[in-house]
Amino acid sequence: MSSTAQPTTTLWRPTGPVELDLVRALDWRAWPPRLPEQPIFYPVLNEDYAVRIARDWNVKHDGAGFVTRFEVDSAFLERYPVRRAGGETILELWVPAEELAQFNAHIVGRIEVVREFR
Repeated sequence: MSSTAQPTTTLWRPTGPVELDLVRALDWRAWPPRLPEQPIFYPVLNEDYAVRIARDWNVKHDGAGFVTRFEVDSAFLERYPVRRAGGETILELWVPAEELAQFNAHIVGRIEVVREFR
């Protein structure tokens, strides 16, 4: 491993079982393309917010909710302003669907499941 590794930012994503299966099929290295009704991919900036969505929304709608964690090249993320979607800690990035492949190319390492709710 190079000693000149670029700094990364930890992001989280609450997800349901269908999306998680697609991530697994991509060897835990990328997010699947968005569906036509999903113009934005939104990873979140803290685990607590991801837990709330996975537990309170994904379980109700999908029968299970998962919190994933992954690292992205920090310099690349500078193009996406942090969006406050509610309270002080409800922070997310809005990545346009057409930029998701480029976003995926800047994921460092693997996407990992850190919490599961049923």
